[in-house]
Amino acid sequence: MRLLSTFVLLGGLLSACGDGGGESLLDKDTLVVGVRPDLPGLGQRRPDGTFEGFDIDVARYVADRIGRKVRFVQSYASDRIPLLTSGRADMVLATLSVTPERKTMISFAGPYYASYQDILVRTEEPAKDVRDLKGRRFCAVEGADPVKRLQAVHGMTAEIVTARNYDECMAKIRARTVDAITTNDVILAGLIRRERRGYRLVKARISEQNTGIGVRRGDIGGCEALNRAITQMYQDGTARRLIAKWFAGTGLDQSITEIPQFEGCT
Repeated sequence: MRLLSTFVLLGGLLSACGDGGGESLLDKDTLVVGVRPDLPGLGQRRPDGTFEGFDIDVARYVADRIGRKVRFVQSYASDRIPLLTSGRADMVLATLSVTPERKTMISFAGPYYASYQDILVRTEEPAKDVRDLKGRRFCAVEGADPVKRLQAVHGMTAEIVTARNYDECMAKIRARTVDAITTNDVILAGLIRRERRGYRLVKARISEQNTGIGVRRGDIGGCEALNRAITQMYQDGTARRLIAKWFAGTGLDQSITEIPQFEGCT
């Protein structure tokens, strides 16, 4: 009987490990949330150290819906997955697109926003479609996936000029050393919002990008709770208000406010 009990106990422990057992974000009163510090309109760090932007407002909303407080930490692109896998953050809202590769390392609640890859150009640029910019100079952040998607457009060629961040890309387009910048439309809309004038979106819609809330693998309860909060955010009109708050006047399509199709908490 003692031997049987030992096997039962071990089997239970192994099952828990296999199910991703461990601490859930629902076990905490205050959630540590990774957000971008460098993207105007989405996630930006103010001079006083606090954060503002669409992702910050979404994080506060969903945390409040599940009865939790939030504490923000900055998360650049390269930090997002390690913050979760190391346990230094409970969730990440930092323009984190859902991809098959990332789903092998973390789980996703949502997506909470469906965006498209687009192109930012100077206002006087006559281009109305991605192919109108064939052979032109595009700025893209080093290692970013949008470059691959741009080059995959049938018949499209482009000279890619890399930069460390989007501020560098904006400096290049101001100096006219590049003709365009390509990435997710919400990122570009945030840059246009900050500049106020002189730039516009081509509205190319190169590919759809689903932005999710990154959570640790195995936290199914926490993920499902966040999905319910995201659903409520769209149903009560909060999503529409936040999109208008941060992106009105930028040229971003604000009519797409249906609940995105969720990935499923696995």
